[in-house]
Amino acid sequence: MPEMTDPYLFVIIGATGDLARRKLLPALYRVITENAASGNIYLLGAARHELTDVEFRAFVERALADAGHSGPEVKEWCDYQMFYESLHGTDDFSGLAKRVVDIERSHQLPGNRAFYLALPPRVLPDVVSDLGHKGLNKSKGSTRIVIEKPFGRDLSSARALNSLLHDHFDEEQVYRIDHYLGKETVQNLLTFRFANPIFETTWNRDRIEAVEITVAEDLGVGTRADYYDHAGVLRDMVQSHLTQLMTLVAMEPPSDFSADAIRDEKVQVLKSIRGIDQSHVVYGQYTAGTVDGELVPGYLDEAGVVPGSSTPTFAAIRVDISNYRWAGVPFFLRTGKRLPRRTTQIALTYKRAPICIFHGAADDCPASQNVILLTLQPDEGFEVRFELKAPGDPPRIVSKPLYFDYEAEFEAVPDAYQTLLLDVITGDQTLFVRSDEVEQAWSLFSPLLELDIPVHPYPAGSWGPTHTNRDLALWNDEWTMR
Repeated sequence: MPEMTDPYLFVIIGATGDLARRKLLPALYRVITENAASGNIYLLGAARHELTDVEFRAFVERALADAGHSGPEVKEWCDYQMFYESLHGTDDFSGLAKRVVDIERSHQLPGNRAFYLALPPRVLPDVVSDLGHKGLNKSKGSTRIVIEKPFGRDLSSARALNSLLHDHFDEEQVYRIDHYLGKETVQNLLTFRFANPIFETTWNRDRIEAVEITVAEDLGVGTRADYYDHAGVLRDMVQSHLTQLMTLVAMEPPSDFSADAIRDEKVQVLKSIRGIDQSHVVYGQYTAGTVDGELVPGYLDEAGVVPGSSTPTFAAIRVDISNYRWAGVPFFLRTGKRLPRRTTQIALTYKRAPICIFHGAADDCPASQNVILLTLQPDEGFEVRFELKAPGDPPRIVSKPLYFDYEAEFEAVPDAYQTLLLDVITGDQTLFVRSDEVEQAWSLFSPLLELDIPVHPYPAGSWGPTHTNRDLALWNDEWTMR
């Protein structure tokens, strides 16, 4: 892990919320315990709840215990390096500014700060302005601000939020977080491609027939109905997670492994997409069904969903990248809630041999196509499917995988938030989204928000509307999965 030398004050605004409790606090604790400078990170929580420092420390201890962390080390961190400030409005940011200065002075901190906004999107503009107006955007050390997705609701709102951020913060201070980019297997995608010529030299339109990216969830909207019913699947998943995965698969080799070099190439991918045809978009909304043997309600029966809502919970989209590497290769993006299982996979299917010599015509060849399948969750790893002859006569061709499992090879694989929080502290922006990248992605998907695209029902526990593959002109009539 990167070295940390200078003490750091990590400020979570929204520190009593679900994201902080389940993800951020356990991840930050793992950063502390697995880093040589563990005594150098101080935490200031801020939220609307009226809590004392002692009460907030008890809240954090419970959150860490739920995540499997307990013992004297947890209590020591909470008791000596953790603080809380209540917030109710703009005036309270003066109190937050004073508390930040007091903590830094009393603990002789050099002014290195990060403000993590674990907040609903609708309040972000006010909080960004408050931080800037109270002078919390500058310090004697480094000051950074972390913004959760979704970044804006469309192109115009994303531009407005970027403009507001740049009024108070330099782009080098802004960390737009997409936790998918923190997954080890997502990061390894670049190593897999660019450190292995056996793959990179065939990673193009000459050899690849199609690319499929699936982010499937088996859960419904749960307690997020108030947010989700106004956002929908395009804003929640497609513009962020799936687009990020697509750019990593499709990007050209960067000049080096620096943040700007990598992000430059990702932006170029987005610029190569001329637009998305409405006929290549399928929306769906789950109805009652069975997931993992359990009866589950339909979307319209979930608590908090507006009666008669037409919000899509499923999307399948065909994207065509018009550059020299990928011209003519369809990229199929699919995501949805209440699908049969939780998984994130990228499949690259190779073209068939131009002539089939194995007792069949080219369109009826007993040899299957080669596939590279990268699984990002839950069973992180990858496999390469290839053909071989089974023993005996007459000759028979069978498909077999070469498989690599991360957990079997490496004992400890850090979770996504742990990786990204450490990157914030050490100032590495490689895995974060730049302003022009956000706007370029929205320029692709905002037009779809204006279109009246039908939303088809699909039963929970299925892989989406039955006609999805036909409408997308899916190259092989079915998706490649493991």
